[in-house]
Amino acid sequence: MTDTTTTGKSTEAKVEEAEAAALRIAGLSDEARAEALHSVADAIDANHDEILAANEKDVSEAEELLEAGEYTQALVDRLELSESKLESISEMVRSVAGQDDPLGKTQAARKLDEGLELYRCSVPIGVVGTIFESRPDALVQIAALCLRSGNAVILKGGSEASHSNRVLYELIREATVEESDVPDGWAQLIEARADVDTVLGMDEAIDLVMPRGSSEFVSYIQDNTSIPVLGHTEGVCHVYVDEAADLEMATDISYDAKVQYPAVCNAVETLLVHEAVAEEFLPKIAERYAEADVEMRGDEASREIVAMETATDEDWGTEYGDLVVAVRVVDSLAAAVEHVTTYGSKHTDAIVTDDSDRAGQFMRSLDSASVFHNASTRFADGYRYGLGAEVGISTGKTHARGPVGLDGLTTYQYYLEGDGQLVGTYAGADAKPFVHEDFDGEWNPGRLSGR
Repeated sequence: MTDTTTTGKSTEAKVEEAEAAALRIAGLSDEARAEALHSVADAIDANHDEILAANEKDVSEAEELLEAGEYTQALVDRLELSESKLESISEMVRSVAGQDDPLGKTQAARKLDEGLELYRCSVPIGVVGTIFESRPDALVQIAALCLRSGNAVILKGGSEASHSNRVLYELIREATVEESDVPDGWAQLIEARADVDTVLGMDEAIDLVMPRGSSEFVSYIQDNTSIPVLGHTEGVCHVYVDEAADLEMATDISYDAKVQYPAVCNAVETLLVHEAVAEEFLPKIAERYAEADVEMRGDEASREIVAMETATDEDWGTEYGDLVVAVRVVDSLAAAVEHVTTYGSKHTDAIVTDDSDRAGQFMRSLDSASVFHNASTRFADGYRYGLGAEVGISTGKTHARGPVGLDGLTTYQYYLEGDGQLVGTYAGADAKPFVHEDFDGEWNPGRLSGR
């Protein structure tokens, strides 16, 4: 049984339509893709009431499941939209539209011989399959970035956001297909959980899968497909307050990293404090956290300074996504690094210190996608990085890492410009040697021959 919601088409048919549209959308001009995104932003601005009405249904159903113990408050918080959030979403779409065109960039140019030039140029990946969590704005972010980068996209959101996702998807489809030159079928929405396996089996049509969820979920995707997977796993993020830290700054950063938006993956989950400053720092941050109803769970050393719940071994590796933080006192920078290396998820970690040498040691010692000095972990975000938005944060190392924006949705092709050259000329006893000289230049079809 395949997903036939919203259009009556099977998942296989939707993926085939996306594959057919991929080459056409890749050929659209920069102006056409940007204009289509402005149409999307206009459609969101003009339909707040419809979007919020659909979102209210999702939130109401989620709150019932929250009371039944099936959902967490963090999930409900991520799910809920508001007037201000919708304004932020349309602003994000316009920001993506305003980014430089990621396509057609000449990344390298090399002269192989006189009249024989090789260019490496950026192109779309093709068809991107995405499976994401409860935040409805994720659907808009992913669709906007895929459109701007010339990719077709398969969108699979969580069932808890189904009403919101349907409305947002239809607004995007109508704004792009009916009011611009974007080919029909470039974006497809699937809703049935069982059809994730259908998507994972379509390796000839889908070029990249991007799951956003737990490590177990991402591992399931990786184990059940031959499609390349760009994994966005948990955000077990740390702030380490060093012995050389400005404690007022450390308090502000630790508060912002936990409280500003606790439900997201770049919120801090574990606070590490050097023993030299623990007695002065912990009461300060405990007072601030108490104002925001943050529950602190600490090791023995931290509990001797401030009253808090007891942290278990499970706490050190937990992404709470809520107003809960684990606290540990360490006796050295090396111990802080060891803790992060042992329990972290390679997402985002920060050190607060006025000692630049210690900051450098901490930052170079970690394998996280983002490592900050004297800044909140909440800065790990595509919009804040100036990428316009993000399709997710990759904790892997290949293709793209950290917040994945437009560049992470491109690959490259090699274009060779010649004028009748033959390989035989460069082979055998009297082979002509290659020049192999790099040069600055932009690819322009036929520029050597003037054709």
